[in-house]
Amino acid sequence: MTKPTTYRDAGVDIDEGNRMVELIKPIVKSTFRPEVLGGIGGFGALFKLDLSKYKKPLLVSSTDGVGTKLKIAFMTGKHRTVGIDLVAMSVNDLVVQGAEPLFFLDYFATGKLAAETAADVVAGIAEGCKQAGCALIGGETAELPGFYQPGEYDLAGFAVGIVDEAELIDGRNVRPGDAVFTLPSSGLHSNGYSLARKIVFEQLKLAPDAHVAELGATAGDALLTPTKIYVKTVLAMAKTGKVKALAHITGGGFYENIPRVVPQNTRIVVEKAKVPISPIFRFLMEKGPVAEREMFRTFNMGAGMIVIAAPEDADALAAAARAHGETLIPIGRVEATNEPSHVVIV
Repeated sequence: MTKPTTYRDAGVDIDEGNRMVELIKPIVKSTFRPEVLGGIGGFGALFKLDLSKYKKPLLVSSTDGVGTKLKIAFMTGKHRTVGIDLVAMSVNDLVVQGAEPLFFLDYFATGKLAAETAADVVAGIAEGCKQAGCALIGGETAELPGFYQPGEYDLAGFAVGIVDEAELIDGRNVRPGDAVFTLPSSGLHSNGYSLARKIVFEQLKLAPDAHVAELGATAGDALLTPTKIYVKTVLAMAKTGKVKALAHITGGGFYENIPRVVPQNTRIVVEKAKVPISPIFRFLMEKGPVAEREMFRTFNMGAGMIVIAAPEDADALAAAARAHGETLIPIGRVEATNEPSHVVIV
């Protein structure tokens, strides 16, 4: 008699999925806010909005992934920090509009599920949610045999936040003469990794565990430095009422991201000597070699979050940033132009 074919024979292990869920239950629960109803395991996650403190509440949503930075996790076997990256890329996009992240959902897909690896990723996601003050209320784990290379997976994340319409930050009040500041990045964050990997692993042929003197770390660890989550700092600055615009510097660098948040007929002049360029960027630019403009249109160059405000409000904003352990650095100015909004680096 022929043995019956099972789902496990086709490559999907339901028992391993259930084991993974049991591993992550306490991790996920540690991120819950009072508004979360129930636990994990339902078809949909419940979140009870408290609208009493909002006059005209607006929901803000964002979704993103980690990109080819995941390749570094596969190479090193270190999976926790990419979970932080996943949260950061969505919540940092929400907060530029003054929105407080409320909850987060993740999507983890792999060819063959390894419960411990998946749980490690989720632990990083939970850590990111704690840093952002939002709840990890749901997600999806997909085992897709034959779809991914062995030992590899993909991640996507989805965040929802809230802001009162009167406190929405949308850049409409930006004027010529305003000052441009930055909150420094922790490194590459989660952008430009196809170029970074090409330089580090293909051109320089460095092993992930090779120590790089210029970086004070191994190549793998330097590239895995997690994305900084700016939520609590930015919300504190927003409460001053002095922030006119914010830009999260991700794919497209300075040239693509900053014009998205300023009015037409304004240009942002960035003084590169004032940008806190960290060693990883100097290393890539030199070793590539990579042209300076290409660096500024691919990477954050040490300026992870851009803040635009009136010059006279710099002290109040810097104090709010210091209260959360951050330094607000002036790097440029807003000028009038007869052309569409753009960035000039001098």
